[in-house]
Amino acid sequence: MSILINNKSRVLVQGITGNEGLFHSWQMLQYGTNIVAGVTPGKGGDWIFDGKTPIFDSVKVAHNATGANVSVIFVPANYAADAMIEAADAGIPLVVCITEGVPVRDMMQVRMYLDQHNVKLVGPNCPGLLTPGESNVGIIPGNISKPGNVGVISRSGTLTYEVLHAMMMKDIGASTCIGIGGDPIHGLDFIDVLEMFEADPQTDQVVMIGEIGGNDEQKAADYIAQFMTKPVVSFIAGDSAPEGKRMGHAGAIIEDGEGTAAEKIQALRISGVQIARHPEEIAELLIR
Repeated sequence: MSILINNKSRVLVQGITGNEGLFHSWQMLQYGTNIVAGVTPGKGGDWIFDGKTPIFDSVKVAHNATGANVSVIFVPANYAADAMIEAADAGIPLVVCITEGVPVRDMMQVRMYLDQHNVKLVGPNCPGLLTPGESNVGIIPGNISKPGNVGVISRSGTLTYEVLHAMMMKDIGASTCIGIGGDPIHGLDFIDVLEMFEADPQTDQVVMIGEIGGNDEQKAADYIAQFMTKPVVSFIAGDSAPEGKRMGHAGAIIEDGEGTAAEKIQALRISGVQIARHPEEIAELLIR
């Protein structure tokens, strides 16, 4: 079983004719993702991928014509907020925004709007979602994971890839992998996804990949202690990061001693979470 996406998901790509959208849409199609439409204003009526995928001028028209229920966004940062709101207005229940560099002020408005419309958002600045063997929505390489019973949640794209590959090398598969992104304002967080994995009967263990900055991991630790019955293994990146310096993601910054890897690790350990010293060790902890 999986969460959020499966082989029945009907995927729409906003920005499908741009360089990134075109490349990754083709990769998703090759994986088996059910892409039913693309959206590029001014190019409605065109078809791509050997005439198999129609392009529409708006998400609303595409949704009405195809019944799309997932939108993945590959548009420039200045237009990403409008794209997310357009998807919500069209009635798309799940929006995945890959775009990096979306302004924080834009995201504050987007998050409020999508919450009011009961739309789930993954991202922005994320690698997307992968349900191995069924559907790939985003940019996670499909060949680094196999179907299985471990749910994966991560703030880091590259660490996600490293952990999935390490798991596969140990013959451990994933139910669904979700890259939630590392921006200060984003959609689904650790707790949202932990709750979904806890309710999924075919997810037996959970991997949580965090990093410095903010307190999402501490909040997740409290949730795990109170509500999770399934084992959780975690890795927290940024143990040697200097205070006040951003490391990678916009949200990965330690300010006034808050958001350090040490305090996140401590909170998780108190909640019974196994902590990996390096990403590859996650696979070893899963099979103990």
